[in-house]
Amino acid sequence: MQIFKSDINTLVSTKMLMEGVHFDLTYIDLQHLGYKAAMIGMNDIFAGGGTPRTVIISLGLSKRFQEPETEALYDGAKMACEKWNVTLEEGDKTASLTGLAVNVTCIGEANDDDIIPQDGAKETNLLCVSGDLGAAYMGLMLLEREKKVYYEQLKEGKINKDEAWQPDFAGKEYLIQRQMEPEARGDILKKLREAGIHPTSMVALSSSLSSAIINICKASNTGCRLFEKFIPIDYQTAVMAEELNMNLTTCAVNGGDDQELLFTCPIGDNETLQEMEGIKVIGHITKPELGLQLVARDGNEFEIKKLNN
Repeated sequence: MQIFKSDINTLVSTKMLMEGVHFDLTYIDLQHLGYKAAMIGMNDIFAGGGTPRTVIISLGLSKRFQEPETEALYDGAKMACEKWNVTLEEGDKTASLTGLAVNVTCIGEANDDDIIPQDGAKETNLLCVSGDLGAAYMGLMLLEREKKVYYEQLKEGKINKDEAWQPDFAGKEYLIQRQMEPEARGDILKKLREAGIHPTSMVALSSSLSSAIINICKASNTGCRLFEKFIPIDYQTAVMAEELNMNLTTCAVNGGDDQELLFTCPIGDNETLQEMEGIKVIGHITKPELGLQLVARDGNEFEIKKLNN
């Protein structure tokens, strides 16, 4: 995200989403894709302490996409923008030889006092996160599993290609919602301001928790301690991880796509933060020479590494 300073600061965020890398049209329709893209852009502005004003979506289109389909994508983005009173603009459309490409630019504004940098973390600051982690990744794993089942049944002739096929997601609806319909966390920013808390640094969790922690600590020249026992995880996420025989903490720390906010605050805000719903203190900032460590439930420490982007 870039900040252009004047009487009121302009914040600009740009994200590129590529078919086959960031989304799979086998299980996400264009309306949901547009909704998610707009929310990702707006969340970046909230992470900078700003108010999103305009979302611009440009598309790279292969020959298989027609006008009605692209309108569905913009309809989804419009629904997301209306939640935050943000203007949606249709950007450029150009040909693509590698599938669908979605470029999201979000423009926002903020007063000097409201801006939250990425590089402002200080030693003894608390490390905090909004919402819960790992659910979006578990939603993706569930969709990938059902996609595999679909193609296996298609290959075996158990279903017809033209036949409607609906997998059973009963009891796992939250995981699907977190993957398909994430929400920008402007509500968390508002809650912090109402409590008189000004984070020293903040980033949006568009990638993984591990990547976001590394980004903040590298930019701020600090270390950190992340405590496994404090990482917020939803019940459905835990059940799905067990069903897939996956390590739950690994899913929450390295899964990604949660679209939450990771931020640091002065230690004096601890009591207020502990009482705030939807916010969890998960660690603290340390001297850079102490490194970036995940403290397991048994007290052992492991280096936090960036496993995805």
